[in-house]
Amino acid sequence: MRKKFHTGIVWYRRDLRLKDHLGLLSASRSCDSVVPCFFLSNWKHEHAWTGANRQQFLCESLSSLDANLRTIGSRLILRDGPVIEGLRKLILESGATYLTYQRDPDPHGRALEPKIDELCRSLGVVVESYHDVSLHAPEKVLTGGGQPYRVYTPYSKQWLSLAKPVSVEQVTQLSTPQELTALPLPTLEHWGLSHPASQRLLGGEKAARQRMKQALNSIVSRYKDQRDIPSADGTSRLSQDLRWGLLSIRELYARVLEVENALPASQREGCFTYRKELAWREFYFAILHFYPEVLDHEFLAQWRNVPWQGSEDHWHAWRMGKTGFPIVDAGMRELLATGHMHNRVRMIVAMFLTKDLHLDWRLGESWFMRHLIDGEIASNNGGWQWSAGTGADAAPYFRIQNPWSQTARFDPKGIYIKRWVAELAHVSPEKFLTPPNTGQSIALGYPLPIVDHGKERALTLSMFAAHKAAKP
Repeated sequence: MRKKFHTGIVWYRRDLRLKDHLGLLSASRSCDSVVPCFFLSNWKHEHAWTGANRQQFLCESLSSLDANLRTIGSRLILRDGPVIEGLRKLILESGATYLTYQRDPDPHGRALEPKIDELCRSLGVVVESYHDVSLHAPEKVLTGGGQPYRVYTPYSKQWLSLAKPVSVEQVTQLSTPQELTALPLPTLEHWGLSHPASQRLLGGEKAARQRMKQALNSIVSRYKDQRDIPSADGTSRLSQDLRWGLLSIRELYARVLEVENALPASQREGCFTYRKELAWREFYFAILHFYPEVLDHEFLAQWRNVPWQGSEDHWHAWRMGKTGFPIVDAGMRELLATGHMHNRVRMIVAMFLTKDLHLDWRLGESWFMRHLIDGEIASNNGGWQWSAGTGADAAPYFRIQNPWSQTARFDPKGIYIKRWVAELAHVSPEKFLTPPNTGQSIALGYPLPIVDHGKERALTLSMFAAHKAAKP
C-alpha cells in the first residue's frame, strides 16, 4: 500500500515502548519517514506530583526507548519546554503532515489535547489520537442508563464481560530524518534533582518485559493467596511499567488469560483475582475521567471539609517511619529506600495517617506521588480516598484498620518489619503484635507509639459522626 504522507510525528507521552504500540504502527504504515519525539518538562527542584525516583525511572526508560528505536533505524528526538510550541517548531522543521499521540487519562494531560488538535488543523497536519493506556476507555464502561459507575463491583462485572482488544504487530523498520536536532538523553540534573532511592527498580522496556515474564511464570497463578503478605513476592511489580507504557496492557491481559486457561479450573482463582486488579486500575481511571474534581476534593460530597487536625510532629514521624508502630514504619522506610511500598501496607499506612493521626489524606497522596516509582495519579488518589473513607467505593468511615491486628494477620513473624526497620532486627516478633505496656520501647533507638490506637479510633468516629450530623 502506498504511503499517504512523506513525514509523520509520533508524540510519545506515557507509552515508552516499541512492542504493541498503536501510534507507532499507524505512523509506520502511513508515512515514508517517522519522527518519534518526547518533550521533557522544565520544572526545577521540587514537584508536588513526582520526584527523583520516578524521574530517574523515566530517564532510564527514555534511554531504553532511544536504543530500541536505533535498532530499527530510527532514534528518539528529545526536546524540552512547552509542548504546544515545541510541536509547532518540530512540525515546521520536519515538514510533517501527520501526527499521532496516545490520549492521557489525567486531566493535566487531557487539557493539552484540544490545543494539539487545533495546532495541527491550523498547520494542515492530519492528527490521530488513540486510546492505549487501558483496555477500555472510560466512556466504554457505563451503566445501563449510560452513566459512569461510582462503585467498583458492578463496574468490574461489566468490564470483565467486555471483549478485550488484541495486540498489534511490532514495527521492525523505521526511517527518521537525520538532520533533526535532539537534546541528549536526560539525567536528574535536568530537573535539579538528585539521590533517588538506592534499591529502586530499573526502567526501560527490556527490564519491564523481564518483570512480566517472572510475574507470569511464578506470581499471577498464586496472586490471590500471596498478594496481601508483604514479605512474599506475591505481587506482580508491574505497576510502574504500566504507568510509563513499557508494557502494553493488551499483551499483559492476554498473557495472564493464557496462564489462567492453561491451569486446571480449581487453580485459576489467582489469575482471575489479578485480572480484577487490572479492572481496579481502569475503574480509577474512569473516576478521574468523569469526576476530575477528586484531585482537589473528596469524591463523596458529604465528607468535604472534614476537620483534619493532626500535628506537624506526627506528620514528620509518619514520613520518616518513626511512629512506634512497626508495620507502619516498615512501610514508610520501604518507600524511602525503594520508591515502592507493598499494596497491603499502603492501605495500613494511609488509614493510619488519616484515622490515627487525623491528617489530611491530600498530604499523604502528594507524599506518595513524590516518592513512588509507580505513582499513578488516578490509582493513588483512589487509594487514598478509599483509605480516608471519602472516595468511590470507599470503606465506611467507621472501618478503621488496627495496625497491631493487621501485623498479626499479614506479618506475624515480623519478616517484613525486620527487613525494613533495622532497630527491630533482633526483637521477638510477638512484640510487634500489641503496643508495649511497660512504658519502655521495644528496642534501643526505636520510639514508643506516638498515639494510642484505641483512643484515636474513638476520636475519628466522633469527628466523622459530628461532621455527618452537621452536614447531612
